[in-house]
Amino acid sequence: MQGILQLEKTSVLYRYRNLFIYGTLLIVAVLASYISNPVITTAVLASAVRQATPIVLGALCGMICERSGVINIGIEGQMLLSAFTGFLANVYLDNLFLAVLVAVLTGALLGLLLAFMSVTLKIDQIIGGTVINILALGLTGYFYISGLTTSGKLQPIRLGPLADIPLIGPIFFSNPPITYAAIILVFLSHYVLFHTRWGLRTRAVGEHPRAADTVGIDVYKIRYANVIIAGAVVGLAGAFLTLESVGSFERAMTNGRGFVALAVMIFGQWTPFGAWGAALLFGFAMALQTQLQFTGQFNIPHQFIGMLPYVLTIIVLAGFVGRSRPPAAEGVPYEKE
Repeated sequence: MQGILQLEKTSVLYRYRNLFIYGTLLIVAVLASYISNPVITTAVLASAVRQATPIVLGALCGMICERSGVINIGIEGQMLLSAFTGFLANVYLDNLFLAVLVAVLTGALLGLLLAFMSVTLKIDQIIGGTVINILALGLTGYFYISGLTTSGKLQPIRLGPLADIPLIGPIFFSNPPITYAAIILVFLSHYVLFHTRWGLRTRAVGEHPRAADTVGIDVYKIRYANVIIAGAVVGLAGAFLTLESVGSFERAMTNGRGFVALAVMIFGQWTPFGAWGAALLFGFAMALQTQLQFTGQFNIPHQFIGMLPYVLTIIVLAGFVGRSRPPAAEGVPYEKE
């Protein structure tokens, strides 16, 4: 036992040592770039935070579901349909706050549908998520009306003197509301998952539901509640796309972000901060490829530059999926005896 504890302590120290080394190198690289060109560096990093917002919200959705034992392949569809309903609500109600609520409610309802298929009907969870993806793609494609316009979108909110801090201010303290909400949700979900009774029960249900049931935890209730909450979170990601980022809707505008969010979740080891770090990496790749296309410094087809974020995702999946350990009971329907 003493040897096992010593091994775990060594593993934790090794992990934090690597984190410190990589973090130091990253800070040095950012400061060097800022000294060289402060305007572009600030713009790229601020864009990275915003580009990461729908990805980290989708990853949090997947993490909450899988920590409960439910695989959610339908993140893409939930995000797409939420973006569509939020956009329509803004068009016809002309109220951004209500439009965001409609998008969040749409995500929650799709979460309820997934929970019903996965927990009550006990169908294959991959198929259930695929059904949601196909449903969302079909509904948004059929009911989409070209030419619809809205009166505006969510604007950045400067957090007083904090927004004037060089480099850090424009990146973290001068953003629209949903971007702030995503950052808050990262910290909130970490606290709930690892420091509350609900989080302990969630992790127990995702790892060993039968053992959780024997001590009085309602497995079905926990899974239903978490999948619905996760749907509301990804509904916020859909609202970001149409109500904060571009202010309009296009068919299939999620462009694979839901599937990227799954990769980010795995890379982040099913933890909120890990997922946020991986999402920021993807967001940085998106911001960098946009900057490269804008400057035109490289005389190569823009399609190759546009591939950069997705190539990075493939590398991440190839390098880390096999080393990750998912919750033991994910994807397994629970049969109560």
